[in-house]
Formats: sequence, structure tokens, C-alpha cells
Amino acid sequence: MGNKGFSALRLVSCLAFFIVTRNIVHGDLSYSIPEEMKRGSVIGNIAKDLGVDLRTLASRKARVDFEGTQNRYCDMTLNTGDLITSERIDRESLCGKKPSCVLKVDLVLENPLELHRVSLHIQDVNDNSPKFKKNLIEMEIRESADKGNRFSIEEAHDADIGQNYVQRYILQKNDNFILTVDSNKVELVLENTLDREKQKEMNLLLTALDGGSPQRSGTVVIHVTVLDANDNAPVFSQAVYKASLPENSPPDTVVITVSATDADEGINGDVTYDFGHMSDDDVHLFSIDPKQGRIAVSGLIDFEETSSFEMRIEAKDGLGLTSYAKVIVDVTDINDNAPVIYLKSLTNPIPENVTPGTEVGIINVQDRDSEKNKQVHCSIQQNVPFKLVPSIKNYYSLVTTGQLDRELVSEYNITISATDEGSPPLSSSKTVQLSVADINDNPPVFEEQSYSAYVTENNKPGSTLCSVTARDPDWRQNGTVIYSLLPGEVNGAPVSSYVSVNGDTGVIHAVRSFDYEQLRSFKVQVMARDNGSPPLSSNVTVSVFISDVNDNSPQILYPALEGNSFMTELVPKVAHGGSLVSKVIAVDADSGQNAWLSYHIVTSTDSGLFTIGVHSGEIRTQRDISESDSMKQNLIVAVKDNGQPSLSATCSMYLIISDNLAEVTELKDIAYDEKNSKLTSYLIIALVSVSTFFLTFIIIIMGVRFCRRRKPRLLFDGAVAIPSAYLPPNYADVDGTGTLRSTYNYDAYLTTGSRTSDFKFVTSYNDNTLPADQTLRKSPSDFADPFEDFETSEVGAF
Repeated sequence: MGNKGFSALRLVSCLAFFIVTRNIVHGDLSYSIPEEMKRGSVIGNIAKDLGVDLRTLASRKARVDFEGTQNRYCDMTLNTGDLITSERIDRESLCGKKPSCVLKVDLVLENPLELHRVSLHIQDVNDNSPKFKKNLIEMEIRESADKGNRFSIEEAHDADIGQNYVQRYILQKNDNFILTVDSNKVELVLENTLDREKQKEMNLLLTALDGGSPQRSGTVVIHVTVLDANDNAPVFSQAVYKASLPENSPPDTVVITVSATDADEGINGDVTYDFGHMSDDDVHLFSIDPKQGRIAVSGLIDFEETSSFEMRIEAKDGLGLTSYAKVIVDVTDINDNAPVIYLKSLTNPIPENVTPGTEVGIINVQDRDSEKNKQVHCSIQQNVPFKLVPSIKNYYSLVTTGQLDRELVSEYNITISATDEGSPPLSSSKTVQLSVADINDNPPVFEEQSYSAYVTENNKPGSTLCSVTARDPDWRQNGTVIYSLLPGEVNGAPVSSYVSVNGDTGVIHAVRSFDYEQLRSFKVQVMARDNGSPPLSSNVTVSVFISDVNDNSPQILYPALEGNSFMTELVPKVAHGGSLVSKVIAVDADSGQNAWLSYHIVTSTDSGLFTIGVHSGEIRTQRDISESDSMKQNLIVAVKDNGQPSLSATCSMYLIISDNLAEVTELKDIAYDEKNSKLTSYLIIALVSVSTFFLTFIIIIMGVRFCRRRKPRLLFDGAVAIPSAYLPPNYADVDGTGTLRSTYNYDAYLTTGSRTSDFKFVTSYNDNTLPADQTLRKSPSDFADPFEDFETSEVGAF
């Protein structure tokens, strides 16, 4: 029969043999299934048989466990409740020759823990053919053998059982032998005597058939050599030998010694021993001395793998006559297997707010030994908030015993110990790593109660002011801190137009450039918020202080050039040394030493005539004015602050030494050019000298006439009036800083008889004066020639 036909017959046999029975005793199920089912074949519907709702299978983490084996022969489909095969199930490898083969399966349901025992009765199918130990059996029979002599043949071995085992033998038809089978004893019976002269050799084909469907068979060729008489086969001292062997016995340990005798003499009575048929797994575990019949250990004997062995021993004489005996070896268990801890279920991570007594895991402990060696006690160390609660059979629940706090302990290494009751006892341990999941139960906390930031004015936009830091002991997004500004106003503007904060780092940056003169300090509120759900937050105050830098030059209030005109002071010729002539008024918008002003005369027409107060700005005469002093006096005054570096401003003071305005009108006609050559200068000087005498004479005449009309009062008491309009209202009156003292005011007034002059006489506050807005101002072009030299010197100095 071909392979395809054989497979079809085998499938029909499996389907015909598939019987499912249901026995519910104390929550247990029992199914009968044929071996060698295809993977994915349905064994039965557990949900239906147990009456469990399909929806609860997944929620209760339903699963199947196997005890004492690493193989998973079946599994469960949660959405249908079907128990299906997941691996090849071979009855012969599981149970050998045992008439009953039962595979134990545990069905585990969680929350609450529920255990059901499922028994799978593995039924044999005819998947193994009968097999002889050898493909060729050599036999030597003397021709003198009598009719009816029997010759033993080793029976065929079939791994199947029952009806699928060897049922009958067929011997190929021949003239000399027939076959008899009695209690699995196969013998050739000599029906007709042999004649070596006719046929000294013959081949007989022996076929072994089992009773399965489809039927399987195995063959062996019996080669018979006709010899002279060897009419006695070896005989064993006993048909069955029994021995006991502790597992893990070392190699060369003697198990048992078999003995057989042969009544013949010489080579016909020389007996040798050998193993009969043995499985592939057992062939390397034992050895036999061919002469002594001593059976010894040659491999590892493991009780947990095989608890007993059955061996066929062959005794053969020198001419090929054989006999057989059976040896049964029972293996005794010793405590050589430590308990094994299996983590069947674990809730990881667990929230830190779980209540005490919550089940977080299921532990299963197994020991492959038997009896007391299999009894196991399980425990856990005492320094963790967990304990083991015994449950069903060898299952334990891992439950919490106290409140968890991830910020204190974020991970537990739980060591579980298991010890059996063997002698000596064996133990094992397993460490379970359990993480605690974070709950957003901690708000961010700033490292300081408040922060101060110091920045100098004129900072660059985007410059760093300071950094705030908040810590959150929570994990990941619950501990991720995000910084932001709380809404507010500074000087009526949103606080976001002044500063910004980096949401990730907490670094506060300036959005604009600050001006100390406009804003000296302000406060902002920074919020630190975590990314939890719901988020938690806290606030902190950041005070920003702006420090001054010397970024403002002194501002000269008086004298000040307004438009295209400038002010000119008139100094009487009768002024004495120390007389107050005028005053330079300046202010500085900075503060502190950056606003400390000092006054200096840079250039003057006559360096020894006038002096200026370093801190007051008052211009006074150093000596009495004499006739030889030049009528036109030009002073260039520099005002410096005390900053680093120092900033300064300059102004020009135009002073006319005269008692009569009429003397000044002729200044328009005076011109000289310093750019001419030396020769031209000499000619001009000579011309001017001659003209001076003439003009002096004219001025004296005009002065006499003017004095007759109205004699001016030339009291020069040091109180010079300055219009109050020069003083801005926002500048403080600070003594010694260069700003104007309240005791000094300066102004100039026209005399009532003036007709041709635009200059003012300096008069006392006691005199009748004109309003301040009638102060005469001249265009610089009107005095270009007389004062050109002063302007030129001023430009050259700065």
C-alpha cells in the first residue's frame, strides 16, 4: 500500500477512534483522544463542558498548564473555549507499553483563582509497524535434527499496544519448516528432516502482522545453514529476572547477572549473552558482558524519565541455538530534583495606590521527585510589603501587605524560596522584579521660595536673566515639569512683553531691552506644572532688579542753543574778582555716580579771566576786569559725569565786556580771518589798530549820549536770573551734583532806552524787568565774523 493510501487509512482510523467523553467530578474533565492528532485539532469545548461564559475566559486569563513536562501538548482558544492540540502527541513516547496512557492538564482561571483537572486519555493508533531486531537471522541446524525439533525465533517488537500490537506471524512456504506461535513465543518447527547433501543453505521469509487498521507488517529473513547436530539450546536459570536500581547510579554499577547453560559440549555448549530488542532510548543505558551475563549501567538513569525498564536477554551457543529471558529493572527515586518555581501570572507594573491585599501574581511550584521528595514549602523574604498566600494544590497568590510609594521604592526584587521534604532537602529560589507604577501625587516644588534676577539696563533682548528650577519626584510625564508665566502687568503692559520663560529648562529671558531710567524693578509669577492627569502645579515669585549703566550723557539746560540763535551774556567792565558772571546748568538722567557732574573750562579767550565751579557750574571772574581785556570773551565748557567710561557734553558761553550796548553794535562790522597768511594777518592787525582808535572815539561819544538819556544801573550783586523754563520738572535739585541750586536764577532784560541794540544788560532782581519771553536772541549769522574764531577753536578741541 502506498504512503498516500496509508495516510488516508490512518486519518480514517483516527477520526473513527476519536471519542470524547465528559466526566465532571469535583470540577474535573476527561477526554479520550487518539494519538498523533494534527496540530490545531479540537479536543473539546472546555467552556461549554464547565459551563463557563466565554467572555470571562479572557478576563480571567484562562490557560492550561502541564505538570512535570516542558512540552505543551494542547492549548485553549479563548474566543471559542475549544481545547486544541498544539504539539504532536505520541502515546509511545509518553507511556510506552502501559495499557492506560493519561495526560494530566491543569486549567487555571484567575481572579479568583480556580483550578480544574483535565485528563486526556491517549488512545493508541496503529502508527508503528512490527519490527524485528535484525533484518537477517542466522541459524545453523545440524542435518541430524529430528523431525519436530523446535527453534526459537525472537519475536517482532511493535511499539503499539493492544490490537495494534503484533497479532500473528506468517512463514513463507517451504519444504522443511512450519511456524508455531504460543504466548508470544515464536518457534520454527522442523516438519521434514534436512539433507545437507541436497540443500545446505536456505532462506525463509518471516512476516509479523499487527491487528491495526490499516494493518502493518514487518519481515525478517531467516538464513538456515545445515550443519551437523547441535541439538541443545541454552537454558536460562529463570525466565524472568527482577532487579532494583537507584537513579543516578554511576556507570559500571552492576544491575543483575543472568545465567544460561547448554547441555552440549565444546563449541556447541559455549554460551554468549546479548540484549534482545531494546528501544532507541534504552540501548545506551545498559551494557551486558557477553561471557559473564553481567548487566551494568552505562548511561544516566533518571527516575523522572523512566521508572522501570524491561529488557530481553538472548543466550546463544556456538552454533547459533538461542533462548531468551526477561529482565525487569525498577528504578528507585532519590531526592535529586530541586523544586522549580514558575511565575504563572504577574501584574507588572502595579499602581502605587493599590490597596493592601491586592493579588499581583500567581506562583506555581513543582518538584519532579515522588512521595516526600515532592512535598514543597514556599516562602518569601520579610523585608518587602508582599506575602505568599497558599491557594489550590501547588499554587500560591502573591498579594500586597502594605501601602506602596513609588517615590520611596520604585522597584522590588522579591525573592521566593521553595524547599522540599527530601533528605537532604533541596531548595531553589526565584527573584521576581516588580515595578511600581507612578501616580501623579506630588506637585512640582521650587528649589527656592523666591528668586531674584539682576540685569543691567540696555541689555540685549533674549539675554538670560536667571533660571528657576522645580523638582517633581513623580515619574515620566507625572514628573515632567513645564514652566510658564502667570498673566500679569508691568507698567500697564503684559508681563510677557518684558520676560519669557523656557518651558523646558525654566530659564527666564528678557524680551526687551530695559531702561533703568524708566523701570528699576518689577516682579513676575512663574508657574511650574507637571504633565500628569490631572496636572499639579506651584508658583514662585521672581523679582527682577535693573541696575544703572552710564548710558546718558549730561544734558546742558543752560546755555542752550535753540533754533539758529544763541544767548550772549553782558559783563560790566566794573565787575570785580569773584563776581558771578553766569552759570552752566546741566543734568544727567543716570543715577548714582553716573550722575555726578563736574564742570571744566576747556578753552577760553582769556584763560586767566574766568573760572568755573567744578561742582556748581558757576562762572566767576578771577580778577577785576581791566581796560585791556578783550570785549569779546568766548568760553567752551565741558560737563562730565563720573561713570565708567565717563560721558560728557560741551557748550559755548559768549560774554561781552561792556557797560553800554551801543559799543556792541559795531561788532557786526569787525571781521578777521585766521585762515589768511601771516602777511595778510599783519596787515589786518595794523588796519584794525588804526580803526580801533577811531572806533573807540566814536563809542565814547555814543556812550556819553546814551548815558545822558538814561543811565543804566550796573549793580552786580551776584544774583543772575535764569528763566525757569530751562529747568525740566523731572530733575531733582541736588546739591553738589551740577544741577542748579534754587538760590540762583539767571535772566537778562533790555533797558527801556535801547533802540539800536539787541543785547541785554544784566540787572538785579530789584530792577524793573521785562518778561522772560522777550529775551533777545540773535541768529548766529549776525555774529559770524566776530565769533568765528571761537567756534573754530571749539570744533578743534572736541
